[in-house]
Amino acid sequence: MKKIEAIIRKSKFSDVKKELHNIGVNFFSYWDVTGLGNEKEGHVYRGISYSTSDIQRRYLSIVVNDDFETATIQAILKAGATGEVGDGKIFVSTVEEVYRIRTGEKGGNTLK
Repeated sequence: MKKIEAIIRKSKFSDVKKELHNIGVNFFSYWDVTGLGNEKEGHVYRGISYSTSDIQRRYLSIVVNDDFETATIQAILKAGATGEVGDGKIFVSTVEEVYRIRTGEKGGNTLK
């Protein structure tokens, strides 16, 4: 099993969510996060431009069986890209075990 963590633009979240649902990834967690990166967002308030290094993003945490890893990553890449600096990052790590709390069942079938 793999844990796929993605930091994406908030504006692309609905596109990424839809693409994940299209490939059969129907369960994941997400948070609104603030981070620092290479992109510099600028804000204009009453005609004055303000620059900030704090960037608003959405953080997704998805655990999938190994056979869904590539499809999940491709879905995020496809739906989350704008081609501009600041589109985000994807991190992949191995998950040793998963348990379903309700039944105590363990293993990859708990993700279905």
